[in-house]
Amino acid sequence: MSVTLTIIIATCLLSFPAFGNPKMLTELLFWPYRIARNGEYHRFLSGGAVHADSLHLMFNMLSLYSFGLALEQYFFPALFGGQAKLFYALLYVAAIVFASLPDYFRHRNDSGYRALGASGAVSAVIYAAIAIQPTMPIRFFFIPIDIPGYIFGFIFLALSYQLARKGGGNIGHNAHFWGAVFGIVFTLVCARLFAGVDLADRFVKMVF
Repeated sequence: MSVTLTIIIATCLLSFPAFGNPKMLTELLFWPYRIARNGEYHRFLSGGAVHADSLHLMFNMLSLYSFGLALEQYFFPALFGGQAKLFYALLYVAAIVFASLPDYFRHRNDSGYRALGASGAVSAVIYAAIAIQPTMPIRFFFIPIDIPGYIFGFIFLALSYQLARKGGGNIGHNAHFWGAVFGIVFTLVCARLFAGVDLADRFVKMVF
């Protein structure tokens, strides 16, 4: 079974029972205050596995399925060969933690802040794909035209940054932003070190 489908199944198996079980959800969601006070470090990972509701879960998992399979089956194998699945799994897991760190340091003394969802890791997967294939077409349900991946990437990063600065609510806009940044940097660095490919130079040639 692919890594992508394994992640989706595992995420659903945790998220669905938590929908109707507030106690379970509270024990798993990302809660910086509890991490700092009680050393509940599992929340860095478990917070990326549970979701607020079925729509939240569906949106993240559909996005992961669309971009994750392309990354796992085509883009990463072209760079890393037989180690593609290892790099892909490392990208996803590390992104969950990395994307949460800014909110952890910002809210570790705020007992009221909590967040959940795989958005940071999913953003990392999407932007890893864009880093490899920046002109790949991306289409939204409500916009019937293809948008080049790098244009979508710039717009989403700018929007997430502005919403994160604005603050309010427990939506992890910071996780979206930093997950995207992690996906780009991870892919550029690993491609250079382990595949001898300069994706930054290729990006410039493809786009400009």
